[in-house]
Amino acid sequence: MVTNYTEEIVIEKAQNTKITDVDFANIAFGRVFTDHMFTCDFEDGKWQIPKITPYQAMSIEPSARVFHYGQAVFEGMKAYKDADDNVFLFRPDQNFARINKSAARLAIPEFPENYFFKGLETLLNLDKNWIKSGLGNSLYIRPFVIATEPAISASPAATYRFIIICSPAKAYYNQPVRVLFARKYSRSADGGVGFVKAAGNYAAQFYPTSLAQQKGFQQIIWTDASTHKNLEEAGTMNIFFRINDKLITAPNNDRILDGVTRKSVIQLAADLNIDCEVRPVSVHEIKTAAKEGDLKEIFGAGTAAVISPVSAFGHADDVFDLPQLDNSYAMLFKEKLMHIQHNLAEDKHGWRYEVK
Repeated sequence: MVTNYTEEIVIEKAQNTKITDVDFANIAFGRVFTDHMFTCDFEDGKWQIPKITPYQAMSIEPSARVFHYGQAVFEGMKAYKDADDNVFLFRPDQNFARINKSAARLAIPEFPENYFFKGLETLLNLDKNWIKSGLGNSLYIRPFVIATEPAISASPAATYRFIIICSPAKAYYNQPVRVLFARKYSRSADGGVGFVKAAGNYAAQFYPTSLAQQKGFQQIIWTDASTHKNLEEAGTMNIFFRINDKLITAPNNDRILDGVTRKSVIQLAADLNIDCEVRPVSVHEIKTAAKEGDLKEIFGAGTAAVISPVSAFGHADDVFDLPQLDNSYAMLFKEKLMHIQHNLAEDKHGWRYEVK
């Protein structure tokens, strides 16, 4: 149960904007940040009054528990602007629920719902000019929580900071990627934290990904930690396979993130009468389908990339190129999702959330 807190927010506006220095046509993902940030500290057993301040560096002690025991969780969201200057979020209730699910798994206090939405909307209204209209344009939103208590004893912290920062974004992973099926390293294991967005989940995959890149692949498709026989996730995305006209994706478990884009693709498939099976997917099945010409597509699904098609995959000594399709499911789902997100299509499931 989350305590109902007051919605008061202390606001300190930036004296000058950085937006005039930004080339929005050539912006690198996640490297430029808007004028303001949201912060809220957990102290004395409760979340304090939130603040919105100019984006700035923070002072934190080297003994802060986040540096030593990894109590850090985050979310990834986007804001979109339509041609009439209206701003929308996409299924933000899912992100709110998931960050608190992540927090609970890492013994971090849950964040109040009214603080989250009021803070997010206030921040987006202050930095509204950073959200550019047009397909492919968005404002990437990064809510996260870190343990700030200065103590290095191995136990949960007594103080935390909840932060939201925003970064303008264009299309991510523009080109199809080559992926390598994991055979040794694992992203997560049974009973672990793979199902939540813990910061350490991502640090652990950088090294094996760098090894794959040395072999000419951009990403790894992770396999189950016990046997490495079943395919589960791709890099930082959920993964889908198309065998003939059937779509297949792995079921959620405590190793796989419950992706917002993933569940949206599954729903869109149902809307479009595309057969979509949620079940274990084996390396053997996919390699066999590729050899027999039945494997038509592999694509990742996630907030940053939306949909990221795969051009080839490797496993052991085998490499398989995938066909280039004019009527791919990947592009169909990407178009459907982006049109809903940008208020260009009917939203019959109520996924759009207008920022007032």
